[in-house]
Amino acid sequence: MNEHATIAPNNLDAFWMPFSANRQFKQAPRMFVAAKDMHYTTAEGRQVLDGTAGLWCVNAGHCRPLIVEAIQRQAAELDYAPAFQMGHPKAFELASRLATIAPAGLDHVFFTNSGSESVDTALKIALAYHRARGDGSRFRLIGRERGYHGVNFGGISVGGIVGNRKMFGTLLTGVDHMRHTHDPERNGFSSGEAEYGAELADDLARIAALHDPSTIAAVIVEPVAGSTGVLPPPRGYLKRLREICDQHGILLIFDEVITGYGRMGTAFAADYFGVTPDIMVTAKGLTNGVIPMGAVYVKDEIYDAFMGGAEHLIEFAHGYTYSGSPIAAAAGLATLETYKEEGLFERARALEPVWAEAIHSLKGEPHVIDIRTIGLIGAIELQPVTGEPTKRAFSAFLKAYEAGLLIRTTGDIIALSPPLIISEDQIGEIVETLRSILKNLD
Repeated sequence: MNEHATIAPNNLDAFWMPFSANRQFKQAPRMFVAAKDMHYTTAEGRQVLDGTAGLWCVNAGHCRPLIVEAIQRQAAELDYAPAFQMGHPKAFELASRLATIAPAGLDHVFFTNSGSESVDTALKIALAYHRARGDGSRFRLIGRERGYHGVNFGGISVGGIVGNRKMFGTLLTGVDHMRHTHDPERNGFSSGEAEYGAELADDLARIAALHDPSTIAAVIVEPVAGSTGVLPPPRGYLKRLREICDQHGILLIFDEVITGYGRMGTAFAADYFGVTPDIMVTAKGLTNGVIPMGAVYVKDEIYDAFMGGAEHLIEFAHGYTYSGSPIAAAAGLATLETYKEEGLFERARALEPVWAEAIHSLKGEPHVIDIRTIGLIGAIELQPVTGEPTKRAFSAFLKAYEAGLLIRTTGDIIALSPPLIISEDQIGEIVETLRSILKNLD
């Protein structure tokens, strides 16, 4: 017997849970044991409506047949193949399929295992690209206040959520941040793009002048800031960022980990807003959240810049053991097929006004100080309890779970992002459940 195996398999102490109130959870665990389509099943046998697509990722709903079958087949045929100096067909097939749905010119894909890895990969590609072109003076990376770009060191360096940064030292050097775009006084209770604030993009020009634009490699933004509490961009803001980047030779990176693969009613937010970045970061909905996988799309000229020199040399010294793994690639292909067969991107587009009207009907309910919707994403911002930030939203989260609804909270904001298969009746169920909770919330 292993003398160190002193914790029973069903003991909750061993698992240090991510982004969780561990002590609170382990006093009253909330356990899911099964899922199907729009619902989770709890350990007690209750059905819980998924109002968050898991963690913004289960865009096609749970346990979908094509994806389940593809994973099963692939595990029995080829479980793993090395990605360094070797390949397998499905990784190449998936990359080709992804290129066909990407904005024009983003024709090359680098596979990762998560959004966090995709962000750090994109930042490294940007730096290495300028170096490959003989422009190694470009070393600065520009993020944005309230931005979320995962939890690796590169991502939290360019990210702008203080709680994710404050415990981890100096982070990467040479990083600066633009102002965020949240302006509740002018854009309160917005549906779609915010009406005011396009001029905030000029903060990039100010930063470029401060540091000298020839030192800036890339700027990274979420087209819609998600994890900070759903901040749609001001109308014209992203186009202005594109213009400033073009003017100064700066690469524009879109973090589409949340907005990619149908969340906006289009393949990507780049399509929704009509702005094409130089690099696009994705994950989550790529495999419907079933298997960890990310994909970084790059423009042709970026890829081509690395393809000089002797052919036997490695062009870009970066990658992961599981980049484009067979099972993940199979899941990705089946996920794309599910989106296509069921017209889920188009479905999300059609539901956007229905979703917006339903969520905005909560205006005027107790504690609600703002509501924001775009695509199939929504945020309900609550007045914080004096001296106890986050408490009111967390209380709403617990009450929603008991009422059979899964929501997400960030600060005192309720965030919603249901699977794209949601019905109008289920949208109504989400709203009426929240209405009841808000009326009885302390």
